[in-house]
Amino acid sequence: MHPPRSRLSAVPLSLSQDAESDALLDRDPLALLIGMLLDQQIPMEHAFWSPAELARRLGRDALDAREIAGYDPEAFIAIFATPRALHRYPKSMGGRVQVLCQAIVDSYDGDVTLIWRDVTDGKELYARLLALPGFGAQKAQIFTALLGKQRGITPDGWREAAGGYGEDGVFKSVADVVSPATLGKVREYKQAQKAAKKAAASG
Repeated sequence: MHPPRSRLSAVPLSLSQDAESDALLDRDPLALLIGMLLDQQIPMEHAFWSPAELARRLGRDALDAREIAGYDPEAFIAIFATPRALHRYPKSMGGRVQVLCQAIVDSYDGDVTLIWRDVTDGKELYARLLALPGFGAQKAQIFTALLGKQRGITPDGWREAAGGYGEDGVFKSVADVVSPATLGKVREYKQAQKAAKKAAASG
């Protein structure tokens, strides 16, 4: 059974703000998932640029979960660490990418689209994402929102499952970035959230 669809459909991605890197995210859902995994403690554009650079360093046009999971760990970390490093913490994040890909091989036969292809509702989609290595509650909600808002993956209840990130007309996360202007609005929101937390902690 395929998930119900709304009138939303996939839109061209502009998450890395680099045309070639965004083109890979557009056609390769594993690259998009890996970008979401890497989106922590580095600028969002860097996180979503990295999958395309990883593919280039592997000599591939797209990423393959089986290849990444089976890659020699030390050699894979070296690929991550080569300047320009794919993440600020290449050893730990390179390892996390391999663990994520192994989970996709084990649970979804290496096909990342099976994570959402047969879900019956948004809760199930969120639960499957939450079960992935490296995906906590917030990351799972944001990716649920990204799939719904920009990829046309809209099972019943996806907005509710995504929490505040699923709301329409907001600029809270990568799910709302479709241009340099919206990236700026998301940055403003995040900065305001950090400032509020800091003020609350000091108060």
